[in-house]
Amino acid sequence: MAIQSETELYPPVKTYLESLGYEVKGEVKNCDLVAIRGDEPPLIVELKKSFTVPLLVQGIDRLRQSDMVYIAFEKKEHGRAPHQLKWSELRRLCQMLGLGLMTVRFYKRKAPLVEVVCHPESYMPRKSPRKTMRLVNEFKERSGDYNVGGSSQRKLVTAYREKALHCAYHLKQNGPMAPRQLKELTGHPNVPGILQHNYYLWFRRVSRGIYEITPQGEKALKEFAYVVEPMLGVGTAEKANNGQQPDDIIGGSALE
Repeated sequence: MAIQSETELYPPVKTYLESLGYEVKGEVKNCDLVAIRGDEPPLIVELKKSFTVPLLVQGIDRLRQSDMVYIAFEKKEHGRAPHQLKWSELRRLCQMLGLGLMTVRFYKRKAPLVEVVCHPESYMPRKSPRKTMRLVNEFKERSGDYNVGGSSQRKLVTAYREKALHCAYHLKQNGPMAPRQLKELTGHPNVPGILQHNYYLWFRRVSRGIYEITPQGEKALKEFAYVVEPMLGVGTAEKANNGQQPDDIIGGSALE
């Protein structure tokens, strides 16, 4: 039976790359999967259930962020290449576009098999150093991997959301505070902007230069307890009151 969602590709591809020494995180700056090993450039994988032209276009777009871009899709039980093509033809097409190609084959009684059909060739499109820097910064500023690659219509846990949760947690624990105090507690230099812009409506100014947490913010601390607890090393009291797990949280995309 064919897979139902590209998110099913994420765990085996992540496991494969981790076996090669990469640290892997999902949904980083619109990339399904990003892997980083030491000081090497980021490795990006775009996931789709099957081989399509939009998947190729998506991969080409990611070449503005890194030379190491792969596309990945399910390899069917019959083992034949999609669209009545030969694997050699797909390999040549991807290499001409500067893309690597991975397949994932699923079995009933053993672990999925990840195969690398080809690695990216030396293709040099015009890069955007700014986009690469933002991608790496977003990856490094996240405290953990809380997203599943290939997800859509979910609230993504971005570095910005983590910082806002950090502020909300301290306001919940300590009561109303000034941005300067929160900045000292969290270590985030952009605390004033987080409070003033208030994208998630988690904060409220109660007097000049003093902010408190809103009911929406308290709800968010429960909703994202699975992020707050490991990030801050807090207890499990909030988790006991949290009825949702990460995969249950459906909604709009996070503001990055």
